[in-house]
Amino acid sequence: MEEEGKAKGEEAFRNTRVPPWTKQITVRSVVTSFVLSVVFNFIVCKLNFTTGIIPSLNVAAGLLGFALIKSYTTLLSNCGLLGEPFTRQENTVIQTFVVAASGIAFSSGMGSYLLGMSPYIGAQLNGGNTPINTKGLSLGWMFAFLFVVSFVGLFSIVPLRKLMILKYKLTYPSGTATALLVNSLHTPKGAKLAKKQVAVLFKSFSGSFVFGFFQWFFTAGDDCGFSSFPTFGLKAYSKMFYFDFSPTYVGVGMICPYVINASLLLGAVISWGILWPWIEHKKGIWYSADLPTSSLNGVQGYRIFTAIAMMLGDGLYHCIIMLLRVAYSLISQYIQKKESSSANHEDADQNTSDDLDSQLRTEYFSKDQIPSWVAFSGYIVLAVISIITVSHIFPQLKWYHVLITYLIAPVLAFCNAYGCGLTDWSLASNYGKVAIIIFSSWVGLENGGIIAGLASCGVMMSIVSTASDLMQDFKTGYLTLASPRSMFASQVLGTFTGCLVSPLMFWFFHKAYTLGDPQGSYPAPYGEVYRGMALLGAKGFSSLPQHCLQLAIIFFFSAMLINIVHDLLLHYETRYKLHRFVPNPMALAIPFYLGGYFAIDMCIGSLILFLWEKRNKQKANDFGPVLASGLICGDSLWSVPAAILSLAGVNPPICMKFLSSAMNKRVDTFLNGV
Repeated sequence: MEEEGKAKGEEAFRNTRVPPWTKQITVRSVVTSFVLSVVFNFIVCKLNFTTGIIPSLNVAAGLLGFALIKSYTTLLSNCGLLGEPFTRQENTVIQTFVVAASGIAFSSGMGSYLLGMSPYIGAQLNGGNTPINTKGLSLGWMFAFLFVVSFVGLFSIVPLRKLMILKYKLTYPSGTATALLVNSLHTPKGAKLAKKQVAVLFKSFSGSFVFGFFQWFFTAGDDCGFSSFPTFGLKAYSKMFYFDFSPTYVGVGMICPYVINASLLLGAVISWGILWPWIEHKKGIWYSADLPTSSLNGVQGYRIFTAIAMMLGDGLYHCIIMLLRVAYSLISQYIQKKESSSANHEDADQNTSDDLDSQLRTEYFSKDQIPSWVAFSGYIVLAVISIITVSHIFPQLKWYHVLITYLIAPVLAFCNAYGCGLTDWSLASNYGKVAIIIFSSWVGLENGGIIAGLASCGVMMSIVSTASDLMQDFKTGYLTLASPRSMFASQVLGTFTGCLVSPLMFWFFHKAYTLGDPQGSYPAPYGEVYRGMALLGAKGFSSLPQHCLQLAIIFFFSAMLINIVHDLLLHYETRYKLHRFVPNPMALAIPFYLGGYFAIDMCIGSLILFLWEKRNKQKANDFGPVLASGLICGDSLWSVPAAILSLAGVNPPICMKFLSSAMNKRVDTFLNGV
């Protein structure tokens, strides 16, 4: 039935000509893609600097690309200027361009490993804050670093595209879902639905933007405004439990799976509700009572390193499982191919209509070749340039360190791209964390091991992340009959745009706000977390406060145990589907550092979607992601005028702050005395 449905999908386009690959990339598609890339880079940067949770924005990219080009072509048609028809291949190119550009905003490490190099983050950790272990942030070296590392991953996986998609027939769920969206938008029924979706997107975007503007008036000082509203009381507020009226994270919660949002809330309860209050009672016993709250040798050290331990445990487990799964799948494919080769003659005459779809797609996917020699020579040349440049930008990371990274990276890129095709889960950040520990330990603290570890993380993440993203997009192109050459070209253009725009976006936030301040608007938690990993690798466990190592070990193995329980239930228990209720260790760990305020926002988003699905599941499926995307875009884009006002010295007129009754009396007494 599934293949039949796909065949019917292609039947809808039987009278539509597939343009050559040079016509799939047009001036209007490039201009539209660039505009959307700037918008999406800003959104991803803002999410990076707040909680670091980035939802999939593929649906929003595909829909917004469709809406903008369709509006443009309709306007020209109404003016009597009939332009080229807007095809699904052109839509796919736009979506690929935008996702590639916004992907750089994540893999560039502006909110994680690059930010962790700064002296400001180094001063917060009270360890390794020496000139050789810090690097001042500047646009010059960030541009150079991104341009030499971001393109290598594109060439590492290109020769394997046919193997992954045609031979192994990997599903790539996100790529498939995006293709189905694009295909449906370009059918008569889909175009009608798209108009309604665009209307909902515009309304939610406008409402979110206006609400952000309204909130700004009440933020004239620290801890002012709706974002500091003590929803559950002042005691709960002091423990980071409150609803901060953020449309962004309500929207993110509508996109993320229920288990992620529930895991975030559970992690906040375990840490800020139970564990940290208990450790604070050990002040003066486990750690000095004179230490500031932000000291890594005090309670902050427990927060950072228990979160790191859970993330490392979760990442290491998934890396090992993914490698085993890839090996098992490859062996199974080989055995099945060997067994089926003898039986092929029996089925040779069963060429049914179910195969027509795949035959057509295979024909177009194989039509415009990207020669393997181009991929191999491109990888070698870019790797050599990168080795020279990266070792010059970061003298702590020697040329042979970078060379070893580039020798290992293609294998991990294959594993990540293959595993992403099976599970829809990219482990790029996990491979980057492993690189941090290995290279920071290898170089050592006195030789700049922190910077070496963080830089090697960037090299590894750029290759592994780009490879899986490219293969997802090849799957989308395969299902929409987009040429591999146009897909690769749009990836290159999107990567170039991301390398250009991401540092500028970072610099905009850097100048307008204090990035990495735990008490500020943009705490950028992963900057401190990634630097903490590098410090742990370079300095060893001696940097941890008393009993922190024992807690870290407990949480490290707890993350592994949770994953084992989940996988066992998924494999053996099918009646009640209990694996759905097993929390996600990575999501559990994030609130250990940040608190539960954003988890409450996201759970409210989940609740809205859940009630909507109960009332009308089809409408929730059609309009839920659209509504969420509008909330995220509107609230995020309000940050642009807000930051410009801040840079111009224009302050909000009102400070709305909440005090206890006792504190209010003291303030009144003081003011009356004055």
